[in-house]
Amino acid sequence: MELGGLDAVGDAPIGAGVNDAHVAALRAKLGDDLVLSGPDVERYCRDWHGDVTTGAVAVIRPRSTDDVSAAVKAIAALGLDIVPQGGNTGLVLGATPDDASRQVVISLERMTAIRSLDVDDFSAVVEAGIVLSEFKDKVEAAGLYFPLALGAQGSCRIGGNVSTNAGGINVLRYGMTRELVLGLEVVLPDGSVFEGLSSLRKDNRGIDLKQLFIGAEGTLGIITAVSFKLMPPAEQVATALLGLNALSDAIALYRRARRDCCDLMSAFEFMPPVAFTLAREAMPDLAMPMSGDYPAYVLMEISGSGLVDIEDLMQRFLQGVMEDGLVLDGVVAGSRAQARNLWLFREGMNEGQAKRGPHLRTDVSVPLSKLADFVLEAEAAVMEALPDCLCVSYGHVGDGNVHLNVLPPSGLTREETAQRIYRAKGLINAVLLRFHGSISAEHGIGRLKKPEFMAHLPEAQSRLLGAIKRAVDPNIIMNPGCQLNFTTDS
Repeated sequence: MELGGLDAVGDAPIGAGVNDAHVAALRAKLGDDLVLSGPDVERYCRDWHGDVTTGAVAVIRPRSTDDVSAAVKAIAALGLDIVPQGGNTGLVLGATPDDASRQVVISLERMTAIRSLDVDDFSAVVEAGIVLSEFKDKVEAAGLYFPLALGAQGSCRIGGNVSTNAGGINVLRYGMTRELVLGLEVVLPDGSVFEGLSSLRKDNRGIDLKQLFIGAEGTLGIITAVSFKLMPPAEQVATALLGLNALSDAIALYRRARRDCCDLMSAFEFMPPVAFTLAREAMPDLAMPMSGDYPAYVLMEISGSGLVDIEDLMQRFLQGVMEDGLVLDGVVAGSRAQARNLWLFREGMNEGQAKRGPHLRTDVSVPLSKLADFVLEAEAAVMEALPDCLCVSYGHVGDGNVHLNVLPPSGLTREETAQRIYRAKGLINAVLLRFHGSISAEHGIGRLKKPEFMAHLPEAQSRLLGAIKRAVDPNIIMNPGCQLNFTTDS
């Protein structure tokens, strides 16, 4: 669940519990330029939605890997803990400190260099603090393409993307972030540096250690640089918004699209009718792309380069599925601007939900074949118990990722809203358990999902995770309280 402040981390005054002696010691060791304290730490101690406000002893802003190493050693020597942070755009409080008296944030925001970009090798080495969209723009200027695409790409940073194994809209074609990483540079909890940067596509020399840090949410070390594989640019892109008779038809349509469009399909999103209402609440100037109202919608994109005629492929595909009755109506973007307008409905829907106040935000996954059944059953369970709430289900058909959000009605007290959110979360998770799904498809565990994660963690998996954590971080100083619940005694 991505909730935001109601039953997550309790609010605390900024700077509460700060030990002035610790701040002085950090300044003496690292210099005033790297250390922030007092009111200056505020923006690093609030989650992306602004629902949760906490505090920290200090914020360290290193400029180099050597600075990160020195900071880790200095913080450890003081007996304090470390919360690594990139753009702080996560939705599970993974980068939000929760103990103002003993946690120090290390922000990578100053480490933004592209160390290398090799067009012949189709690879780049980039520092962890660069903003995703800025990196994508630099790659595009070099005539290549980096496919990771997120709603927060104008704010999120590369190190956080790797640390959370971010997903996004292109997963069905290019995979999660993990599949784009060739190598890593990581500062370990003792301040030493794991130098694993590489552009090799094939390297089978035993256990692939970089995989330990991808998706670990900073609990095993601080990623300072990443080697990525890059792709040829998509010179042709075809985007279509399609109206369907039912969500179950989206599954049949996806199966057909995988057959007819093969690996050229880069996105296949489903949305409910209320998506357009929510998007226009956030962006009133959005023009409705279709005149009719349909029970379900799919936003589909195929792309390619070279000799493939993408526009013709899209037209032939749509002609076939409309003749067969899978698609009732549709619109194909005639330009990049029109395609952008279609995607704005998908993105604006999230902003519209935020405007309605605190709500339940889920990020779950189920087998592709069960997606429609899960949504119908979970929504029915919520509506039976909470008829005054609004269910908004959308997500990525191609990878089984569902965001089933629940919006309480306006006018409730904070406590009443929290009760409905808590109840809805329990109902959805109960259905998810029956479908053998995951409580986190792409957002991670962080602090917010830790109770559910630990409650259903198999014994063998718990034992392995605990052994790795204690081996790499024996003093449990790296992002304590996030993801794992192990201590030095467990």
